[in-house]
Amino acid sequence: MSLEPTSADIIQLAWARHLGLADTAFAESVAKIAAGGNGGGIATRILRIDPSAREVTFIRLFGCSALVGPDWVIDAAAGLPDEELAQHVTLLSLTRSYGGHGGGSAALFFADDLPLIQAAEELTVSHGNPEAIELEGLCPPDDVHEAGISELEHRFTIMHSEDNGPRYPVACGAYGEWEGFLAHMGVLVPPQLRRNGLGTLAASIAAHEALAAGYTLQWRADVSNKGSLALARSLGFVTGGLEATVMLG
Repeated sequence: MSLEPTSADIIQLAWARHLGLADTAFAESVAKIAAGGNGGGIATRILRIDPSAREVTFIRLFGCSALVGPDWVIDAAAGLPDEELAQHVTLLSLTRSYGGHGGGSAALFFADDLPLIQAAEELTVSHGNPEAIELEGLCPPDDVHEAGISELEHRFTIMHSEDNGPRYPVACGAYGEWEGFLAHMGVLVPPQLRRNGLGTLAASIAAHEALAAGYTLQWRADVSNKGSLALARSLGFVTGGLEATVMLG
């Protein structure tokens, strides 16, 4: 699947606001690239100096790039190509003497339409917090942190029961409004229940609810999380770029 041009514009506007850039920052960068500005490399990189920043963020989005952080990191990165800055290890190296730590590199995926996935049987879906919290208790902390369903306002938890017994959560798809334009997605499935389509189904439910509400979808997956990367692609999300971050101090 592909994105409508207007959807890409909306995504870039949302990220411009998230990074504290001018609304037209990415659009102007696109124009420079189209005019032959170094092929979209260092010469067209969007920069924002933030002396009080507690985080350094580099993003590559639909061929445009932006770097936000203190002046010393902007200067240190001046000669580095986008391919290097998108690597977490590069940002850690640049910020080591300033206490750089944490963060990571993540792939960004987007969608403005997705195929509808039908369940093989009737489902019970909960919108409540207790069920989502119960599900988090069944999953490793790292998975809970990356999915972030507790931080997303709209949760769709698939419930299951055996032999008419008590229902329990088996998967959750969730989304939260992001910068007013995007629905940021999260999906969580206990390890023992993966690879049977539950994550795909939960993600599809949440995604179509978000699309019906008028949002463009955003999916963020750590570059080392093969499961999340594969799920995004299988659902029909389009690769939009990379984000690398590191905390300071």
